[in-house]
Amino acid sequence: MSATTTGAQSRIPSSKHPVSGRQRRPSGEPPPLPRELNKVAIAWLIGFVLWAVVWAWVFLSDSPAIWITERDLDLMDPIVARRQSWLTPTMKWINEFGTFWLTPLAGWAVILGGIATKRIRHILLMLTSLSIVALVVTTITRHIQRPRPLGISQIGQWEGFAQPSRPITLATAALVACVLTFAPLGIWRRVGWTVTVVALTAFGFAQLYTGVDHPSDVLAGATVGVAMTLFMFRMWAPESVFPVAYGGGKTAHLDVTGARGDAIRLGVERQLGISVADLTPVGLAGSAGSTPLRITTAEGDTYFAKLYARSHLRSDRSYKLGRTLMYGRLEDEQHFTSVRGLIQQEHYMLHVMRDLGVDTMKPLGIVEITPDREYLLVTEFLDGATEISEAEVTQDLIDQGLAEVATMWRGGIAHRDIKPANLMVQGDRLRLIDVAFAEIRPTPWRQAVDLANMMLVLALGSTPELVYERARLLFSDDEISEAFAAARGVTLPSALRADVRRDGRELVTKFRAMVPERRPVAIQRWTLRRVALTVWVGIVASLLAVTFFGNLADIGLR
Repeated sequence: MSATTTGAQSRIPSSKHPVSGRQRRPSGEPPPLPRELNKVAIAWLIGFVLWAVVWAWVFLSDSPAIWITERDLDLMDPIVARRQSWLTPTMKWINEFGTFWLTPLAGWAVILGGIATKRIRHILLMLTSLSIVALVVTTITRHIQRPRPLGISQIGQWEGFAQPSRPITLATAALVACVLTFAPLGIWRRVGWTVTVVALTAFGFAQLYTGVDHPSDVLAGATVGVAMTLFMFRMWAPESVFPVAYGGGKTAHLDVTGARGDAIRLGVERQLGISVADLTPVGLAGSAGSTPLRITTAEGDTYFAKLYARSHLRSDRSYKLGRTLMYGRLEDEQHFTSVRGLIQQEHYMLHVMRDLGVDTMKPLGIVEITPDREYLLVTEFLDGATEISEAEVTQDLIDQGLAEVATMWRGGIAHRDIKPANLMVQGDRLRLIDVAFAEIRPTPWRQAVDLANMMLVLALGSTPELVYERARLLFSDDEISEAFAAARGVTLPSALRADVRRDGRELVTKFRAMVPERRPVAIQRWTLRRVALTVWVGIVASLLAVTFFGNLADIGLR
């Protein structure tokens, strides 16, 4: 046997000794946190499909329509025949309120409340649900053209055809969206469903009492409204992924309890061989683009992890689009097109920076939570480390921070997010973390900004004079002058900008006074692409606004 074969066999693990407990997910097995409909949503969708069959049958033949109408009138006759003078005004008011006010009140509550609670996803899903059910109702009523109850004295307001009931359909969709947007799981969700059922039952009975709709019209409308809205929310805002919770926090910070927490534990154990005993959010104040976590094992080992999801991808796109519109493409960068690409970028950059000699965290692996939707990056945990803003900034730490920038310059790397929260002091070491948005071969402007931001962070805990003195050992006066000629309010991460403002020593001004005078580096880059993109965004925004306000009546919000 050759040495090559022997060497290859020595790298094959024995079946009795699996590699660190890691397991490959078999083909066909769902991921730790799959996106799927629950039984309730499936049941309502089946109901919708059954109604679609009925509509197709009625459209193709008159005999079923006659039979359904006869059964409807059999149910309505006793209700209409027993109208009471004391009850009629109330029923007419309920019918009018449900027809003209219930959907706008519930819909605008979701819009305004969703904006206040930063649930933009839920607002968009409600508007989409209303648009879909309105389209379904319009299509069905135009083809079936079912008249209002024949031979029934109608005492309520109505218009158009009857099957399915448009007011019931829209009100149901708006109320279901309202519950799913605001009511947390548990007693409040049950109370929300109870109130919704009572309100829709009263509204539906009022429509029968006033003679404006058949029972099947009401039942079909409620089925369409519930089925479409539940489908939209369960598929694109499932409770396990986007739970309704209160208590503040940034929208970037996802809930890691419940189903998502269980999925993270299962994924980390199966994919990295790490058994998770405790999962705790950590460092939330300094993180706006991910959900940072501390993982603790039963043996007491500690790891750091960052959870990335579609919401972080959208935030990155919106951020870079806004920067391009306001300032031009400052950094010549592209937005990420997938969550997988986003987390692969950070994992790769950790390896690149460590290979260059930058003192950053050791990556341990990537965990798939939901394919193409959620991933977890696990690294070493910096035990005993504190943010540089909470530590004594010594001359040695200043030298280390400036040396990190010099190392990145030599390697053609830019960090792009140097701020106090991303500089950790562990013993006598300065560790540079959060390299998710680092770039290889960035623009000279971007590298100059990294130097300015590092010097500002170090000066917050010391003096600008000391930082400048130590910087001159690694950088020329011209390079330092370029850094602060490029530094503007927009080039500072928001957290660093706030810290500099609170410091009150006018650090940027002081640094500029020390270095040779240099004209400010222009950051506004007007290009044909930027102009075209600005025009395109303006046109799209205008069209969306016109479409929204023009369709308010169709979707029941006006």
